[in-house]
Amino acid sequence: MKSDAIAFGIAGIAFGLIAGWVIGSQQAITRAANTPAPVAAAPASPSAAPAPAATALDESKVSAFKAAAEQEPKSPAPRVQLGNLYFDAERYADAITWYSAALALKPDDADVSTDLGVSYYYTNQADRALEQFQKSLQINPKHAKTLLNIGVVKAFGKQDLAGAEAAWQQVLQLSPDSPEGQAAKRGLESLRAAHPGSAPAARPGA
Repeated sequence: MKSDAIAFGIAGIAFGLIAGWVIGSQQAITRAANTPAPVAAAPASPSAAPAPAATALDESKVSAFKAAAEQEPKSPAPRVQLGNLYFDAERYADAITWYSAALALKPDDADVSTDLGVSYYYTNQADRALEQFQKSLQINPKHAKTLLNIGVVKAFGKQDLAGAEAAWQQVLQLSPDSPEGQAAKRGLESLRAAHPGSAPAARPGA
């Protein structure tokens, strides 16, 4: 999927933060050879900000990947590609179908699991998104993209600012210099600006 950025609001205060590979984990590995380079988007809670601008669905690619999926019934790759195409076209229910099919074949893929969780989020299923993110963490407890997305969903899908803060603190501790770490830092700074009584700034590694 095509998202390299997050934009969201906390308590009515909107702020943007740039983070490479924040929501959507597949393009660097499985999409690069078959789809255009990702374009920065601004995903957010459906109630907080507009969804990413849709990319027109490339029916020729859909047909090609569906044919590949039929010819390779045990391969998750074409199913992941279909999930990516449908996600970019804002057809999240279809994305869920194909990401789920890919995970049925390769259940230990934390990236696909997280993409599935994000798709649930965009279909107004915040609880299910969080459940899926927990499955991602069972596969990889240090998956920074998952932890960052947990913070986003808790902030906007559940209005759980304390939970969002805890998730973003984990990202900072795990990977302070990564794009995800920088995004978490900005999220925490904005949260504290909106809510001065919240916890002090995180200290990476503390």
